[in-house]
Amino acid sequence: MYEVQYLDLVLTEKSFNLFQKNQYIFNVDSRSNKTKIKNWIELFFNVKVIGVNSYRPPQKKERKGNIKQIMKHRIHYKRMIITLKPGYSIPLFPSKSNLFN
Repeated sequence: MYEVQYLDLVLTEKSFNLFQKNQYIFNVDSRSNKTKIKNWIELFFNVKVIGVNSYRPPQKKERKGNIKQIMKHRIHYKRMIITLKPGYSIPLFPSKSNLFN
């Protein structure tokens, strides 16, 4: 129904500070849009999303060989900051009982 290429939860110092505000950061495919991600998260995690913000991280240049060679860019994703309605949360680490059922 909702096709999402990939969805990775970002666990950094900044993201841990945002957990207190009920916000979560995900890396998603660059072709995904806000409504698709919002619908997918509501369906998969059974939560209510009140806001979705997105941005592209700065590109990191990768150089191989001499300076004359073409430089490649390694960023092929967007970052989405998902704000949940108060009272809802996304489990960061699933319990063992949920993994094997």
